[in-house]
Amino acid sequence: MDMCRYSGAFTPLQHRYRILLVHFQSGDSGLHRFFQGCNGVGIQFRDLLFGNVCSVSGECGGEGYPQIITDCRDLFCGRYGRYRIFHILRRPASAQCTGADRYLHMLWFIMGVGLGTGYLSPVKTLMLWFEDRKGLATGLAVAGFGAAKAIASPIMQAMLDNLGEGGIYKMFMILAAVYFIMMFTGHILLKKPEGWHEPQKKEKSQSILSVIKTRPVANYIGIWLMFYINITCGLALISQEKMIVKCIGLAGAVGIISTVSAIFNAGGRLGFSAWADTMKDRNTIYKLIFVLSIVFTGLVMVTGGIKNGQGNMLLTVLVLGLIFVVNAGYGGGFSNVPTLLSDHYGMGSISALHGITLSAWAFAGLTGNQVANLIVNSTGEFMQDSHGNSINPVGYQNVLYLTIVLYIVALLISLFMVRPLNKDAKK
Repeated sequence: MDMCRYSGAFTPLQHRYRILLVHFQSGDSGLHRFFQGCNGVGIQFRDLLFGNVCSVSGECGGEGYPQIITDCRDLFCGRYGRYRIFHILRRPASAQCTGADRYLHMLWFIMGVGLGTGYLSPVKTLMLWFEDRKGLATGLAVAGFGAAKAIASPIMQAMLDNLGEGGIYKMFMILAAVYFIMMFTGHILLKKPEGWHEPQKKEKSQSILSVIKTRPVANYIGIWLMFYINITCGLALISQEKMIVKCIGLAGAVGIISTVSAIFNAGGRLGFSAWADTMKDRNTIYKLIFVLSIVFTGLVMVTGGIKNGQGNMLLTVLVLGLIFVVNAGYGGGFSNVPTLLSDHYGMGSISALHGITLSAWAFAGLTGNQVANLIVNSTGEFMQDSHGNSINPVGYQNVLYLTIVLYIVALLISLFMVRPLNKDAKK
């Protein structure tokens, strides 16, 4: 069934609002199905996850649907501010609000709050349970956040294909029941860590600002900036990943390479955080991530790998290595933040401090994709490859000039602003 009929070319106003689409495990598959009938709009799961698509305006099932769909994380973090949230909910003048719209709007807000809460809540609990292997514990949780999509997406797609009319509603009802049973069972089985006791009286906790001031303020600013730059660079490359793969002549293997890069992303979340448990200073992991990213980015820049990679095995391997290393570093940057913060500021306010630090993720979502798209659209020249794809090898190559500068800045921040604990203890 043609679920969505695209009504025409994007307008300048629509292009103005290139924003991230929904980012939650139970929703992206359904929305992919919902939009897959749009003519001329190729929306894939990774596009939904990383925001490599424009807003879509058209008619779905004969009824007008919202012009702009945003990332639930954006709503939770307040990334777009009141005006943009209003704009997201504003209907096209000629459209009438339907039950489906109200359902989806309600779902986005609820899932936005649930996503933010669900992402933060396990972290402190896991670090209390596994004090000696905090990185491994949080790495498993953060890797599972992404792995859930790989497990749930084919199941959801099968339900959408076989549940008939109103399948998307039936799918969400089934998922709600299944997830409730799983989560409630986990709640019943979960016990307190051995040796952990309820506080006997309510003590006044420090404010977040007071916690941050327990160490030089520049230290926290450095952690925030490292996280922000790593995510910005990751999104800048990941948002162009499929087109880069096509530039090096592997258009037929885009799906496989995307899957492999997703494995590196999840592996980086688990591997880097578990590795950090063996180090005296967890900031060493960030230094390693930045050095690897600088080396591979520099090699692809010097060799012109994206421009000249087609037909050249060595350059193709270098470009794929860059994609995989950046994905692993992107994931590792996420999983190491809470443990790094706990080492520097203790466990007392870790959830609130981690939540504030995740604002860097929100800002990176505004800059990473957008700046990369601006560079690609403003430099080089688009051409047709042998498969009929419109590609701009020079534009994608030029994105690397931005990312290598940012990676170098991040490395300098890691070296000089985020200071090891023992050095501060001596002063």
